[in-house]
This record gives sequence, C-alpha cells and structure tokens, in this order.
Amino acid sequence: MSTEGGSRAIIAALTANIGIAVTKFIAFLLTGASSMLAEAIHSAADSGNQVLLLVGGRAAKRTATPEHPFGYGRERYVYAFLVSIVLFSVGGLFALYEAWHKWEDPHPLTSWQWVPVVVLVVAIGLESRSLHTAVVESNRTRGTQSWVRFIRTAKAPELPVVLLEDLAALLGLVFALFGVGLTLLTHDGRWDAVGTALIGVLLVGVAVVLAVETKSLLLGEGATPEQVRSIRDALPGDGVEGVIHLKTLHLGPEELLVAAKIAVPAADTAADVAAAIDGAEHRVRAAVPIARVVYLEPDLRRPPGRGATSSRTAAARGAGPGTPA
Repeated sequence: MSTEGGSRAIIAALTANIGIAVTKFIAFLLTGASSMLAEAIHSAADSGNQVLLLVGGRAAKRTATPEHPFGYGRERYVYAFLVSIVLFSVGGLFALYEAWHKWEDPHPLTSWQWVPVVVLVVAIGLESRSLHTAVVESNRTRGTQSWVRFIRTAKAPELPVVLLEDLAALLGLVFALFGVGLTLLTHDGRWDAVGTALIGVLLVGVAVVLAVETKSLLLGEGATPEQVRSIRDALPGDGVEGVIHLKTLHLGPEELLVAAKIAVPAADTAADVAAAIDGAEHRVRAAVPIARVVYLEPDLRRPPGRGATSSRTAAARGAGPGTPA
C-alpha cells in the first residue's frame, strides 16, 4: 500500500468525522437522545484516531539513529494499536454505559424530533462517501484477496483501520437511526437505549479485531509466502548454489529485512564470495523492492553428518531465538 493512498483515506475520513461529530453533538443537546450522544462520541473518537494515524505516519519517516538503527517504521503499528484502545474505551465502553443509563431512566424524545433523523440520514451519506474513498484506495493494493484476508494480512495498518472504522461508523448510524426511529414511533425511550447498546457492542468488537491484528504486526511479521518464494528464487545465481535457510521480518510496512544462509562453492576465494553476495543482494532487491535490508551469510552445503556446516546442522543452529540467519 502506498503511503499516499493511506493518507488520502485518512484525511477523507477525518474531514467527514469532524463535521459529523459537531452536528451530532448539537442534535444531542436539542433532543437528549442517547443514541446521538453515543454517535457523537464515536465520531469524535474516530477523528482523534485519524489524527493518531497521521502522527504515526509522520513519526515513522524519521531517520535511523544509533539507538534505533533500523529506523522508526514500526511507529505506524504503535499508533494503530493506540487507535484500537481509543475505539474500545472512548467509543465502545462509553456507548455501553450510556445505554445502561438510558435503560434505567428512559424518556421519549419530546422536542426537535425531526433533528436526529435528518442528522443521521445526512451522516450516513457522508460516511458512505468516506467508506467509498477507503475502498477505492484499498483496491489499488488488495488485488484478488478477499476483504477479510486483506485486513488480516495487510502490513500497512492505515487502510484496514480506516476501512473498519468507516464500516463501524456506517453500521453505528444505522443502529442509531433504528433506536431513534422506534423511540419516536413508540414513545418508549428504551428503544433509544437498545440502539445505543448495539453501537457499543459494535465498537468493542471492531476494537478487539484491530487490537489482535495490530498486535501481530507489533510482534513482528515476516514476508508473505509469495515474497518468500520470490526471494528464494532470486538468491541462487553466479557463485550461489542455493539457500540453506531464510528468515524475513518487516521493519515497517514498506521495509523488509532479509537474513539468509547461502551455499557457495568450496573452491571460491573470498573475493569470489563477496562478488556472489553482492550479486545475490541485487537480485533480491530487484525481485522484492521492499527488501531494503539484506544480510547474507555464506556457508558450504555438505551431506548430513559431515561437518558442523551441513545444511541440517546450519538450519538447527539458525533456528534459535535472536539468530539473524
């Protein structure tokens, strides 16, 4: 995913949410509908979340330092995880609390009854446009993947976060319209509480999904199977007989670390091995452009049981935690 595409989706969502949040707060003050308050807080939380994503994208561009030699690309994952926390607490838990409060003290909507309906219908239109922007930007990189797989495997967190937030916002507006509409028809304020509770459950569920997926990115995910195959196919060449074992790690959404033990001919000189490594690095970067950090360790491929550098022994040696190759 391009950073520009994610930024466009974030800015579109932020612009929509700020205007919607202000309108919903006004509607709540005029009507006292708890669904409107829950939706207003939801839109305010979403606006804050989009600001967090923009800040994370900016922070990730900082130059690497001796303390952080691999750069700050994973800052984007940290801020995306903060988004899930805000959505869970400020959005979901507040809506559930407001629903419980309204259920305990229900009251019908007696003034400005048309206001929440108009606000919600207009907000549905605005959120639909924001979701459309996120879908268009996601389709540029989604390819033939299903939406579920795209959200689960995307290494750049911005578009999946905006997609889920916009979808939750649209469904939340439908739930609010359901609660407000039935309250107006039945004059029973408990329907307003039901709509608010549905919004709370929805936001908590989306927040949990975001937290689980972002946690995986924070722990460190490797390249996709397609990228791993491309790297394995690219490594063999002049002076490289094959790949003994290979590991990858995303340092950021658009930066991949590749560490491999490669088999070289026993008769090669040090100069030959160095030239072979340079060529292999070039082929890897050509095959997978985001493979910006490449570490290759030359070794000899020997039959099992003959020497410590056999492929089986080398693979076992490289399997320990903290071993880069």
